[in-house]
Amino acid sequence: MQERLLIVKNITHEGPGLLEGLLIDRRIDADLADLSRGDPFPDPLSYRALVVLGGPQSVNDPTPAMRNEIKQIKRALERDIPYLGICLGMQALVHAAGGTVLPCHEKETGFFDPAGNPYQMEVSEEGRGDPLFKGLGERFRVFQLHGETVEPATGTVLLGTSHQCRHQAVKAGKHAYGLQCHFEMTRGTLDRWTEIDPDLNAIGRERLLGEFDAMQNEYRTIGLRLLGNFLDIAGFTEEGTA
Repeated sequence: MQERLLIVKNITHEGPGLLEGLLIDRRIDADLADLSRGDPFPDPLSYRALVVLGGPQSVNDPTPAMRNEIKQIKRALERDIPYLGICLGMQALVHAAGGTVLPCHEKETGFFDPAGNPYQMEVSEEGRGDPLFKGLGERFRVFQLHGETVEPATGTVLLGTSHQCRHQAVKAGKHAYGLQCHFEMTRGTLDRWTEIDPDLNAIGRERLLGEFDAMQNEYRTIGLRLLGNFLDIAGFTEEGTA
């Protein structure tokens, strides 16, 4: 097994964000595959851990690329490769573990729901005892950008919930995690997304960036801690080896 992290992008503009800086600070080597540009999905069994990011696709798409992505994630899950899936990456994990992905009753987009309430994740009792949420509180604000949600299979542990789309953080197997919301986003990431995503564009660039600026210290602190916790779970040390 390589002492490296594999990062898989489903679309070019959804990158590792805050994770990228953490990898540099901790001197962790990583390979990146962009499936939307035709990169193959590398063998996850050749890596210490796997991160799969978001994208506009659905795990229900009957495409060869999506079928192969689910196959590779299932292989990682069966071999207990530490896994972190964000948004689409979370839905792909649930699907690979035997669950289903279906449309949300109402899309979750941005920092606030249509009634003006901030999107929040509530950490479950199981989540409070899980190392992924070590050093974090029981409730925190999140950024959302998804039109589908999940119904996990029996055996998948619910780590975090919200009032809108209930399943926000899950765990399958020993150390495979999925996050429906985005903890990796940077201000630059959000700026690019507002130009590309029609739902974010409808909210407005200036409004979204202003909302991000108002909570960026809290958002960054939580994101770095959570992502760092995953790297610890995966067995990476500060020197980049285990």
